[in-house]
Amino acid sequence: MGFTTEQPGDGKKTPNDQRHYRVGRGDLPLHCPLPDMSLWNSHPRVYLPIEKTGKAKCPYCGTDFTLEDL
Repeated sequence: MGFTTEQPGDGKKTPNDQRHYRVGRGDLPLHCPLPDMSLWNSHPRVYLPIEKTGKAKCPYCGTDFTLEDL
């Protein structure tokens, strides 16, 4: 599966600049930062409970996640 991003503007932003990610069941358990994010300028890894509501927000960076059956 893998995650997809929604990029505003010209699409030249890095994964850390994204504010919304669509994830699938294969990405569970969900954690932020995601594997493709640069860890050196991110925050500590935090696991996000997305299974019940289908949505989660990272308490560190405010990134929104939506669970989709893609």
